[in-house]
Amino acid sequence: MKTKFLIPILGLFTLSFTFKTTEKIAYSVFSSQGKKASYQQILAAAQSADIVFFGEHHNNPIHHWLQLELTKDLFAVKKDKLVLGAEMFEADNQRALNSYLAGTLDEKKLKDSVRLWPNYKTDYKPLVDFAKTNKLAFIATNVPRKYANMVYMKGTESLDSLPASERQWICPLPFKYDPELKCYKEIFENAGGHGGQNLPKSQALKDATMAYFLLQNWKTGQTFLHYNGAYHSDNHQSIVWYVKQQKPDLKIVVISVAEQDNIDQLGKEGKGLGDFIIVTPATLTKTH
Repeated sequence: MKTKFLIPILGLFTLSFTFKTTEKIAYSVFSSQGKKASYQQILAAAQSADIVFFGEHHNNPIHHWLQLELTKDLFAVKKDKLVLGAEMFEADNQRALNSYLAGTLDEKKLKDSVRLWPNYKTDYKPLVDFAKTNKLAFIATNVPRKYANMVYMKGTESLDSLPASERQWICPLPFKYDPELKCYKEIFENAGGHGGQNLPKSQALKDATMAYFLLQNWKTGQTFLHYNGAYHSDNHQSIVWYVKQQKPDLKIVVISVAEQDNIDQLGKEGKGLGDFIIVTPATLTKTH
């Protein structure tokens, strides 16, 4: 009889212990200094900004979900004063993208006409379709990859030989370049100096071009929400640096990201990356 009585007690103890497992949280938000922040604070800052850079890790599902949610919430306030744009679309594909947004090009033809990223369907199509449904501009800001490759292989001088018909997809030449910026210095150092400055310059061409097309499509009173890899806007450098060279007085909000084992506090490496840093668990599954 005693044995039969002890079994349910042991079961209750085990069940109680199981329920004390730590709650699973998908993300946390921190300020630049590492103080706890919230999505609502991101939204409030974005509503009053001229340009918002939402840096992402390309394969992180939480980043993509929050990009879509922020887009929806910003649209609820800004309406037609919201402009969208992305690194994931190259400038020479703008005409085809515009046709899709206008409904004159179907999805199959868009796929045939535009160099879509492998994770387009899951991660970027919802953003493009939101723009289409709500008649928002969606700007293809990035330089065509072949021109960045030209700079890597042959230097910036190789761009001078391009005809005007192709140079229209690049920022005005020559473009400024500061090798002492942390973003480009790290590229140079991580490559062990291989290729000299051509590798960081090829990255700078992307940044300068994205800044150029972004500003070409922004007007006073609008909020431009730009989606890009976090490295293109971290520390208010890269694209942000180029924007500030032309429009130093613009109000810019940078959202960056980090992945950590513990998301209860921001790690040292994450501080200063952006005005807000979204931290997700290192164990989070990826989209591709």
